[in-house]
Amino acid sequence: MSQAAPTPTPARKTRVPKTVWDLIFTLLIPIMILSPNILGSGISIAEQVFGGGTAGNIRAYLLAALIPVGYVVWDLAVNRNVSPVALIGGAGALLSGALAFWYVDGFWYAVKDSARSYLTGVLFLLSAATSVPLFRVFIDASSIGESPEHRAATQAAMRDPGVHRGLVLGTVVFAVVDLIGGVVNSAVNYSRVTAKFGTDAFNAQVAEVNALMRVPGLLISLAGVLGAVWLLNRAVKARYGEGASLFEPGKLAERLRERGEPVA
Repeated sequence: MSQAAPTPTPARKTRVPKTVWDLIFTLLIPIMILSPNILGSGISIAEQVFGGGTAGNIRAYLLAALIPVGYVVWDLAVNRNVSPVALIGGAGALLSGALAFWYVDGFWYAVKDSARSYLTGVLFLLSAATSVPLFRVFIDASSIGESPEHRAATQAAMRDPGVHRGLVLGTVVFAVVDLIGGVVNSAVNYSRVTAKFGTDAFNAQVAEVNALMRVPGLLISLAGVLGAVWLLNRAVKARYGEGASLFEPGKLAERLRERGEPVA
């Protein structure tokens, strides 16, 4: 008696990682729109789509600037991500979109392109003088998915004066590094984006700098985050002992119980 062949299991569709979509909509597509010769094909969005000339180059520039804004807003709406971190990112994207309509070149373009970093750095510095330093917002967001007990342990630890000082120092470090990143980005833009706004050369230079600064910009931001996390972890370990971390709320809750400290 012959056995029926097993029904093949449908292949699971591989989802494209969100990081890839982020790169496509915030880097690759804008660069292609700005390029006067996309991948050597002779195609130019400013020329073929918008009619060329100053008006065509400005429209291409605006489209390239607004597509990342639309992508970020769409992502927030679809995923219904209303965490403080996501909202800060969305506000930064809206600021960048609004500044796209500020038609400047030279020094002021270099400042404009780093405005998001400058504003973020200043806001974080100001928040360090308040009872809620903004680096705490990131920690709050990272614990949203934790159990009520673990989240309560995190909140209890952050109320400790020593840990609060770590949050303040971490916020200051994050802000200073972000400001340094803004200065570096401005310097690169000032030295490389030298053409007049509304020209083919200006759009091409903007695309070049966007590609050039993506990895260094990410590394500078990462350095700020790592420095802030190191300072915070040092403060938590000094208060609750080696191995304690706000990023491991289960162990932190155990330490609080061992010390007889209230978690809630």
